[in-house]
Order: sequence, then structure tokens, then C-alpha cells
Amino acid sequence: MYNAEIVICGAGIVGMTIARELLGRGARDIIIFEKEDRPGRHASGRNSGVLHAGIYYDPGTMKAKMCLKGNKRMQAYCQERGLPLFTSGKVVVARDESELPTLDELKRRAEANGAVVHMLDQRQLAELEPNAKTVERALHSPLTAVVDPKAILAAMREELETSGKVRFFFNTRFLSAGRNKVTTSQGEIGYSLFINAAGAYSDRVAQAFGLAKDYRLLPFKGIYHKLKKPAADKIKGSIYPVPNIRNPFLGVHFTRSVHGDVYVGPTAIPALGRENYGILKGVDSEFAAILLRDAELFIQNPKFRAVALEEPRKYLFKYFYRDAEKLVRHITPNDFIPCDKAGIRPQLVDIRNHELVMDFLVQKEGNTVHVLNSISPAFTSSLAFAEMVVEKYVILS
Repeated sequence: MYNAEIVICGAGIVGMTIARELLGRGARDIIIFEKEDRPGRHASGRNSGVLHAGIYYDPGTMKAKMCLKGNKRMQAYCQERGLPLFTSGKVVVARDESELPTLDELKRRAEANGAVVHMLDQRQLAELEPNAKTVERALHSPLTAVVDPKAILAAMREELETSGKVRFFFNTRFLSAGRNKVTTSQGEIGYSLFINAAGAYSDRVAQAFGLAKDYRLLPFKGIYHKLKKPAADKIKGSIYPVPNIRNPFLGVHFTRSVHGDVYVGPTAIPALGRENYGILKGVDSEFAAILLRDAELFIQNPKFRAVALEEPRKYLFKYFYRDAEKLVRHITPNDFIPCDKAGIRPQLVDIRNHELVMDFLVQKEGNTVHVLNSISPAFTSSLAFAEMVVEKYVILS
């Protein structure tokens, strides 16, 4: 049996930033166990790399409080360690006049959250992002940036390991919970404090401790395409559509990465498994239960029903392209090339009211802390979020 003062389940960005925060507050012995062979194999390492800047989120929510603060800290982390950082900025464009009130609402939310935003007319937009198109006006977020998530994860792993106070157990799967210990595929691990940062499986881990009984994680698949030159050269930063702010998805958009590639996506297709990155790859024994949850939401929730009817069509390129072409002046289907980049967004659902949970959620029971719904902007927010989790939910002896 292994033992540690603090045991963290999950080596994604949330688990590692919490470990880093705990070290800074005097923790001496931490085990991070992870079912994969290295950190960030799922959402943390597969996201777009965009550091959001507090535009979308209702003032007062955890997302609103953590996003901009986390953005600034993550940019500083990259600068201190010489990691790739592209201070690209972002424009949010309106596809038709009906989206203008939501664009104005985004500006109101951003300013309430302390974010820096500017409303641009069409001439100003053309100067900043010449290929973007909008109706009447667009919103500019100069603090939006882009990073390399894998480079950040590798740097944090090295930082934690070289501290001499953190042990990583990879290829180690959570099996069950006991009193002050967990059983894993590599044996039992005892703890004084357990932190659940299991991402797409955090609901299962929490339920093993008797928590999160009214919640289930439902996977949504994000697929991408890439632009080839010279079309890629016409995208200077990030171009986003006005989203449906009643849902937590931001829509297909253009993002120039830190390495110069331009990605288009992601979708928000209801997935058939928590690791269903391909058409059938990652579909497992939970398939039937996920389909049942999808069916219940489809019947009970009009917002989900709209997503479920629209998004799967984007497996077909003509529907994907239809969304993308609305954001830019000059693009053709031949400018796109296939891309193997795909991610899963594990979205928490409250099964009592059949609603998607829009904010981060943390639950504490005894000497265990459970991070649920660590979805976008979780990577952006992670350094600030970790500080909040430790200050509010953890008491170090």
C-alpha cells in the first residue's frame, strides 16, 4: 500500500495546478495518479490553446471570477518559462442582425467582469482582421491569447517532479473508494486529503464517495479542420461567431495557433463515449447509458435538442463549411484540409431538471474535494481556480 499526505486523481491541468498551489502553501508529500501514460492526454492536451479573457460568462459566476485572472497568470507562466505564447487577440462577429443584441450583451458581461473589450465598426474590423466579416459591428478582445497546452503540461510536470515532493503514478486507474484510501489498478493508496480532478470521469469518482448523485457527465465531441496556405495567411488571430449564450458552446471558429497553423472548429457533437474521438473509436460499455441520457435531454431540454439536431450534421463537410464561411470574406472548400485533432468536452448535466450546468462545480465531503464540470475556460482559469480551491476547500496541517 502506498501513502501520501495528499492524493490527487487526474494529471490534467486542474490536477497539476492544484498540486502546484499546494506545494506553494507547504505541502510536502503529494501523489498524482493518472490512468494514462502521461499528463493531459484528454481535454487538457486536446483543447484549442486559446486563453479566454472573460467575455462570455455571467458576472458573479466562478467562470467569470476565474477566467481573466487565470488568463493573466497563464500568460505570465509562459513568459517566465519561455513557453510559446501568441498574444493574438480575438474578434467576435455577428452573422446577421439578430445577433447584435447578444453581441452587446457580451460587451456588457465583459466589462462587468473587468475584461478589456472594444466594439469595432466594419472599417476598424477590416484594419485589425481583414478577412473577418460582420454585420454592422464586432467585438474585439485584445487580451485573448493562444498557448501550446502540451508545452505547459510538460513544464508543470517537470516543475512538480523536480520539487522532490510530488510522485506521479501513471497507468493507474481509479477503482473504488474506502476510508482514507482509494483502490487503484496498481494497488491501494492511503491519504489524509483526496482531491478528485478526474475530468471526464470526475462524476464517477465523486459517486464512489457518495457525492454528485444528481449529476452526470455527458460527452460532446469537438472536431476540427485546418486551413492550407494561402488561405491560412489571411487569418491574423482568432475569429469567433456570436454564440448562443444559453448553451456553453462557442461555435465553429478560426484560431491561429502558436505554431502558425490555422484551425477551424470545434463542433459540439453529442458523443457516444467519454473518449469517443473517432466515429466509433472510444465507444465502450457506457454507450447505452449515454444514449439514454441524450434521449432524456432531447425530450426535456429544447436547448440540447437544438444542438443534437444541428451539430451531428457537421460530420459532413458541407455543413461544417457552411458555419465557417459565415465568419470570413474569402474562403473556399478547397482551402480546408482534414485534421486529426479532436477533443471531448465532458459537460455536466443536472438530472433533476435536465439542464446543462453552466458553471464550474466543486463539492467537499470530509477530507475529500471533488472538482466537477471542469470545462472551458478551465485551462485558461486553472492557476486562479487552483488557488480558489485550495483556499476555500483545503486546510493544510
